[in-house]
Amino acid sequence: MKQLEGVFPVLVTPMKNQTDINWDGFRQNIEHFIEAGVTGIAINGSTGEFVSLTKEERFKAVEVAVDQIKGRITLIVGTAAETTAEAIVYTQQAEQAGADAALLINSYYAHPKDDEIYVHFKSVAESVSFPIMIYNNPFTSGVDIGLETILKVGRDVPNITHIKESSGNIGKARDIVRQGQDNIKVFCGSEDLAIESFLVGAVGWISVSGNIVPELVTKLYSQVQEGDLEAAWAIYDRLLPLCAFLEGSGKYVQITKRAMELKGWAGGPCRLPRLPLTEEEDAQLKAIMTNLDVLAIEQYECKGG
Repeated sequence: MKQLEGVFPVLVTPMKNQTDINWDGFRQNIEHFIEAGVTGIAINGSTGEFVSLTKEERFKAVEVAVDQIKGRITLIVGTAAETTAEAIVYTQQAEQAGADAALLINSYYAHPKDDEIYVHFKSVAESVSFPIMIYNNPFTSGVDIGLETILKVGRDVPNITHIKESSGNIGKARDIVRQGQDNIKVFCGSEDLAIESFLVGAVGWISVSGNIVPELVTKLYSQVQEGDLEAAWAIYDRLLPLCAFLEGSGKYVQITKRAMELKGWAGGPCRLPRLPLTEEEDAQLKAIMTNLDVLAIEQYECKGG
């Protein structure tokens, strides 16, 4: 069983158009991340537009990723679904295909109560044997899972080993770390709380910005691990404008896919109802990427961008 720690970019699902997934580009992107030295990747998450993918596409994404990675890095698969039965199907498929862990959020339309969330997480986790990272994100699911529910499911279900904490409440991350002990470990799920999460004991970061600057987010984590907080903060100061743009725009998927294109990686359009960035947003992204040294404006414009 692979250790779940470090920075995991949560990948986009690249498209040729609004109908066809760019599977070759998906493979190429995975290879780029491996070359960049990331600990692992996450697929079929919110950034991967999982709600816009068919069941068959989600299954194929897992199979392609497992085949491309060939055990070189850790693969976490988002297995969210509105019903518990569907989530079990996605989670079992991920395990059988060879993924290393699943990322599981509560139902995102039903707005379930804490006792219902507990049963959902427990039922899905007990249907498999590999690690489950549960996910608390009130901004997308409409529910902020209670601390006691998180601690209880971590105590009661051996293979629920981690939580991606995205409430934006650093005190909650701290309390899970302090009270969860060896039962459940914390991953940061907020782009603008990475160092803060590490300082209260988070062991990793599921990172959207990791798509755009994988080497930089990996370096930030390693600097924290080595105790060089001054160097880590210097990196984070550079990252924060990108993190703030991703968190505050409401268009983190569009931003990330466009950034991939501006890097020369596979991105493509989002599926409707998501629309492309406006001219102003596109200009803002280019400026941020230029400051991060991942976009040469002159070179891009020479190519007709």
